[in-house]
Amino acid sequence: MKAFVNHILLLCTTVAFAQNINFTAQDLSINEHIDGTLLAPVDVSNPVMAIIIADSGPTDRNGNQNFQNNNALKKLAESLSNQGVATFRYDKRIVKQIRKGKVNPNITFDDFITDANAVINYFKSQNNYSKIVVIGHGQGSLVGMVASKNNVDQFISLAGSAKSIDNVIIDQITQMDPALEKSTKRAFESLKEGKLTKDYPQALGSIFSTDVQPFMMSWMQYNPQELIQNLDIPILIVNGSKDLQVPVSEAELLKNESSEATLKIIENMNHVLFIIEGKELENSKSYNESFRLISSELIAELISFIKN
Repeated sequence: MKAFVNHILLLCTTVAFAQNINFTAQDLSINEHIDGTLLAPVDVSNPVMAIIIADSGPTDRNGNQNFQNNNALKKLAESLSNQGVATFRYDKRIVKQIRKGKVNPNITFDDFITDANAVINYFKSQNNYSKIVVIGHGQGSLVGMVASKNNVDQFISLAGSAKSIDNVIIDQITQMDPALEKSTKRAFESLKEGKLTKDYPQALGSIFSTDVQPFMMSWMQYNPQELIQNLDIPILIVNGSKDLQVPVSEAELLKNESSEATLKIIENMNHVLFIIEGKELENSKSYNESFRLISSELIAELISFIKN
């Protein structure tokens, strides 16, 4: 038993020494809607500031939500800050509302853009950073594209879609049940005209319920392929070959629309930035497996781009 305990202690000591922490952490409130965590690299003057914007849903600063606890964004931030890049990641405003039990039913996609701009302007005003970089993950890629128009030096899209959300949903519905394609398109046409509708497939009630439709209206007005054309800053587009939500073809479409963009496809990386050696079951389970490490190749690519 003593030998076993000594072995465990040796392993713990090895892990502790392997995980050198080269940053300090500070919880920071930007305004009444935005709470996040600032990681500041130790002994680095005027570092790059990387602002990380989360994916869709009630996603917190670490990349987690109900039944999805992977800490992917926390690991991303810590990996970057360990290599001399300051990072700020924040809870989406709806997370704070849920925790307080006061969810605003009138929240729109534009609110996410407002929050991203507030974060960018805050760190720009500090004058402590050599440049500002926005990293948008999933839906955060679209938010970041809009917000990066001003006061941002570089933009990184991680697993960002190239299509507006209505076309994303239409494509997915058509693949699942082609019989629903026409009625789904008809419902989105009404929303495009600014009209609420009751004419939608009942099977899609979670997408077209009356309380969701205003949010969908505000979201679908943004087309990533058009937005990326208007970004006159260096852009890095990253996708994983095993992303179950955003296929590689989406990243390629984005790249085709921007002469400023560099495209990197990471073999076997999935949507939550993990390397998956197995098949779809392992991939989907990994969304709730916080013990996994994010792709080291991803970190190397981001550091190379950011510090260029």
